[in-house]
Amino acid sequence: MFVPSFYREPHSSWKMAVIRGNPLALAVSNGSPGGIPFATHLPVICDPAQDGTGLPADLSGLQLLAHMNRGNPHWKALEDGDAVLLTFTGPHAYVSPTVYGVTPAAPTWDFTAVHVQGVVEKFDSIDDTMDVVQATVRAYERDFGTGWDMSESLGYFRKIGPAVGAFRVRVTGSDGMFKLSQEQPGEVRERVRESFAASACTYARATAELIRDLP
Repeated sequence: MFVPSFYREPHSSWKMAVIRGNPLALAVSNGSPGGIPFATHLPVICDPAQDGTGLPADLSGLQLLAHMNRGNPHWKALEDGDAVLLTFTGPHAYVSPTVYGVTPAAPTWDFTAVHVQGVVEKFDSIDDTMDVVQATVRAYERDFGTGWDMSESLGYFRKIGPAVGAFRVRVTGSDGMFKLSQEQPGEVRERVRESFAASACTYARATAELIRDLP
């Protein structure tokens, strides 16, 4: 991902916030030679055995857990040691020139995204697969759900488990793009922030918060 220097994140914690707050990632890996790459939207979490602190700026060493349907040709093509790209899309919003208060001007789109490169380690056993599924439920219920207790559904999980393909991604590097009107003068950027903050769109309001938090 091409990231101009002024759109780079102020701290690696910003990339971790996008990964944790927008965990439905797009996983991309090579297809057949000369063919179209495989791409699958799937849930991704940080390995709960790792707290995510003390990592280098490129997040190398981070371990992520994911799963997909074993019937997916993407799963069948994945092999241990394969390179994979996970893309996480964070808050984003359209910027209309009407908010700039200056002419000439051009519209644009403010957005946040994190691309993570890593190496695949597939899990073969049903126990390892169930560990990933349960860790995913715990993470999502904590961050996005209502605290649902899965204990009475574990038998059902194990019944459908053979259809689930779980794997680990050992992160080797990452890029973060935080395009938040940094190229604009401060007063113009503030007008953009105010416009987003007043929007009915939750993505726009979240983008406004990131603009506010820029150093």
